[in-house]
Amino acid sequence: MFGLSKTTMIAADEAMPGRDVEMQIAERHVVLGTPLKGPWPEGHEVLYVGMGCFWGSERIFWQTDGVYSTAVGYMGGWTRNPTYQETCTAQTGHAETVQVVYDPAKVSLDDLFAAFWENHDPTTPNRQGGDIGTQYRSAIFATTPEQLAAAEASRDRYQALLTDKGFGPISTQITLASEAGDGVFYYAEDYHQGYLHKNPGGYCNHGFCQVSYA
Repeated sequence: MFGLSKTTMIAADEAMPGRDVEMQIAERHVVLGTPLKGPWPEGHEVLYVGMGCFWGSERIFWQTDGVYSTAVGYMGGWTRNPTYQETCTAQTGHAETVQVVYDPAKVSLDDLFAAFWENHDPTTPNRQGGDIGTQYRSAIFATTPEQLAAAEASRDRYQALLTDKGFGPISTQITLASEAGDGVFYYAEDYHQGYLHKNPGGYCNHGFCQVSYA
């Protein structure tokens, strides 16, 4: 177990067991003022994305028109209610993930996917820049079959654009959220929520990645 590389996905039966106690976080988004754990307004949908470090990823989406709420957490692994320190060992199987709650009447999935593809490097498996490990993998965890189909279509579209510019294959994990690890999104510690609002000079390695999705 402990001899595994941080870029090797751990098996479910080797992951840390975790705990039954949920992470205690604030009730409302520090920027948007909306609930972090719901309930969501009627007609709103939820999408989960991993783009490396979740601090910068979350800010991209809370700044996107039509996004109702965001939160950061851990998804795609097996450890129950993991801590940040545990996730950093690559022994939980989780990816740092942003929960994006959005109004489809105000922002399209295609617009959300544009923000996703353009602001990280989806061609580097289990890393973003100097951040290395399975927790930093590129991922889209869809909550409906329609989201999944749209995500796969957007990947194919963006792959053609990347290939045309001489970039390699996309390594993004695209799956239904219910089929990613144990299927649960675990909220990260409260200090991670809205981190770059609380810490304006904090670490962020996200930004335009050279190839436009448009």
